[in-house]
Amino acid sequence: MRQRNSQQGFTLVEMAVVLVIIGLILGAVMIGKDVQRNAEYTKIKQKFVDQWVVAYNTYHTRVGAPLGDSQTAPRLMVNGSNHVAATGPISGGDMTATAPPAAICHGSAGPGMGDSQDGEEFSLHGLMDRAGVRMPPGRAEGFEDRYVYLDSNGNPQEVQVCFQWNAPGTPSGAGNVMVLTGLTPDLARSLDQMIDGKPDAREGMLRQAGVGNDSSGTPGVEWGANNTYAQGQTGTAIGAGANLDEDHVITLVAHLKMNQ
Repeated sequence: MRQRNSQQGFTLVEMAVVLVIIGLILGAVMIGKDVQRNAEYTKIKQKFVDQWVVAYNTYHTRVGAPLGDSQTAPRLMVNGSNHVAATGPISGGDMTATAPPAAICHGSAGPGMGDSQDGEEFSLHGLMDRAGVRMPPGRAEGFEDRYVYLDSNGNPQEVQVCFQWNAPGTPSGAGNVMVLTGLTPDLARSLDQMIDGKPDAREGMLRQAGVGNDSSGTPGVEWGANNTYAQGQTGTAIGAGANLDEDHVITLVAHLKMNQ
């Protein structure tokens, strides 16, 4: 008699072990992506935002006035040299209806801001270079005011830094601020958590542009969108957008209060 070759398959236990290992690998990959993104957000805060705060304060110390302000007759306003008061004092009094001077940027202004001044006099890079202030490395040489990162869809996004003076009554707060554009909702919340200790769009040093204070004593508000929204959509914090994997995630604008 011819002996038959016995064929043995995988047992249920072996298949279960393989599935568990595959699950662990996939879980580790997903967790690794989140860890990498959190590390990138921390880098943006420490190597870009914080370093621009240092550069702004260094300029103020060396020149004795904010960016673009007059050294001989300072108004303590970013781009104060270009501020034209219609009536009354050049600074002080009721300035609620005062039209603020344009923001100081490098090249084109960020979304929602007026154009930066023509010429190098009111250029962010020109002012920093004349004062001998070393700017953060940013995106590249000549683009120190930009930082590129990947959003949760893996698409590139760009943070841009500008500085401006907010008139009294501005929802996000009055005074000199750093304007940060190109923030995805999760990056905005992460920066707010690191700067203010909690993600609140209308309280603390970092606020969402256009979000005002509340005098009724109610808690703060969440940042005005989430990662389910794509660029060009109108988002809410708890809504559900139509963001596809190939879309750029919606971005927000934030104002960071300067100390001087």
